[in-house]
Amino acid sequence: MENTKKISATSELRQDLVTGEWVIVATGRGKRPDDFVAEDRVIDATAPDPFADPDASGQEEDVLIYRDQNGAWTTRVFPNKYPALTMTDTVEIIEEGPYVGVGGYGAHELVVTRDPHDHLARLDVPAVAEVIDAYQDRYLTHMRSRAIRYVSIFHNHGPKAGASLSHPHSQILALPVVPVVIQAELDATTRFFRKNKMSPFQVMLDHELSVRSRLVAENDDFVVFCPFASRTAMEMRIMPKQPQPYFERITDAKKVALAEVLQAALKALDRGLNNPDFNFFIHTAPCDGWDYPHYAWYIEIMPRLNKIAGFELATSLEIITVAPEDAAVFLRAQL
Repeated sequence: MENTKKISATSELRQDLVTGEWVIVATGRGKRPDDFVAEDRVIDATAPDPFADPDASGQEEDVLIYRDQNGAWTTRVFPNKYPALTMTDTVEIIEEGPYVGVGGYGAHELVVTRDPHDHLARLDVPAVAEVIDAYQDRYLTHMRSRAIRYVSIFHNHGPKAGASLSHPHSQILALPVVPVVIQAELDATTRFFRKNKMSPFQVMLDHELSVRSRLVAENDDFVVFCPFASRTAMEMRIMPKQPQPYFERITDAKKVALAEVLQAALKALDRGLNNPDFNFFIHTAPCDGWDYPHYAWYIEIMPRLNKIAGFELATSLEIITVAPEDAAVFLRAQL
């Protein structure tokens, strides 16, 4: 890495001096202070859809594209037109007094499915498996960069979840740092294993499969359940029945199995809560060259049903008004 005082004009990652948390300051995305004047966030259904015909709308050139037997595209991946991070020749270290940061090195891509209305809950299993295949393909590409330490894969659905366009799409950000939430999970996993000689993920999985009161769906390879300590009402977690650290090592057969349970989980939300806003994201071990044998990758699905208020922000303690056991009963009934 090259040490420099230069501040990136496009974006940079800054680290909190007390908590160690990282934030991305992406001034290149074009927001001004008056853009944040309070208003009801809605998606304008009459606005032009840039993803309906990415070539015509001037999107960046595809880095990955899937086509059906007739040659029509079904899923495509291209760089975000307004990226939070971009690839540069060097990774800049930013220093200002006691503060440190990193120039906005990385990648920011979009994974777009063709139909502007059918989100993942309403696609068939092979189409969802194709999206998962795209996730893996791009993950494997980005992890080859020596400076990339973590690849974040997430999906925003609805304005409350941060989606500014209604056309279904996921995002991939390749980062030169490991997010604090992932590092905290890695550290906690190590502490648990040293004390109990077992992975906490395996212990959790064994218990959920035993009591079954929070299970929503399962197949031979994966289980969907509402976590005992859910952070939001109706939260779900998808875990492999044979935990392993690295999402990118998923096999083709397991991709189809994962698509089955992911579609089922999202369908339960769609049917039961009338297409609510939600986020889902993949937690996986970093691609930083270290070994994390006791960690396990999983997908977290978080409906955006309540507003985050002062108590939650002040304490990081969430208040949920639906017990995970009741949520699981409700969600199972939708399937």
